[in-house]
Order: sequence, then structure tokens, then C-alpha cells
Amino acid sequence: MEQRLSLITLGVDDVSRAQAFYEALGWRMDGGVDDETDHVAFFQAAGIIFALWDRAKLAKDSGVSDSGGWGGVTLAYNVSSPEEVDAVLAEAEKAGGRIPRYGAKTFWGGYSGVFIDPDGHPWEVAHNPNWTVHEDGSTTLTS
Repeated sequence: MEQRLSLITLGVDDVSRAQAFYEALGWRMDGGVDDETDHVAFFQAAGIIFALWDRAKLAKDSGVSDSGGWGGVTLAYNVSSPEEVDAVLAEAEKAGGRIPRYGAKTFWGGYSGVFIDPDGHPWEVAHNPNWTVHEDGSTTLTS
């Protein structure tokens, strides 16, 4: 298996509501399924695909039991400066996200904060001075 990630799917309570939240952040839906029995929203995000799907259907499809709590995963959105961290957090809050941790210096020498989307998925927004964020949004480790 190659060391790569192709798709991230978030299980959500209401796909239309979640889609509206991400669109309010400026994301553009690039496809999806929308029929009488299902609704899946797909967004192209740099080198991966980001999807929103019904939480119960995702759990069943993945063969897991959904406890309804946090699943031990935090998504991250890296930016090129501390000012961008604050701007993204403000944008997320305006779109309806909750901010449990505003931007601040970190123990690892960077600057980060966290927003939580309407379905409880945490996103760290971070500036790591040791990483490079490229024009296409991809991020690489720098040594």
C-alpha cells in the first residue's frame, strides 16, 4: 500500500446543513449523489476528496458501531501565517462553527486554534513554521 490518503468522509446528521456550512466557508461542491434515498456531497480539496454523508449510513458501510461521540480524529487546515489562522477561525465562526480554542502560540513553536463544525468535527487551523503550504493548498514537511 502506498503512503497516501485519497478521501476523507465525515459522517453528519444532516448532509444539506453540513454542505451549507462548508459552502459558507467558501468551499465549492464538485459532485455528489442526490436521489430519493441518499445524499452525499463531494468537494475537491487539493490532492484529496472531502465528502459528507449520513453518519448512520457511513457507520453501517464502514462496519463500525457509532457511539455518537468524538471518534478520536481531528482534521487540520494548515496556512502560511498566524494571521491566516485568525482569519480562518473568524470565517468558520461566522459560518456557524464553534471556536473552543482561538489562535495562540503553541508548545511546538507554531500558532493554532480550533473550530468545530455543526456536527462536532474538530478542525485545527495551524501555522507551522517548519512546514510549507504550497499555492495549491498541499502541505509538505520541511526539515
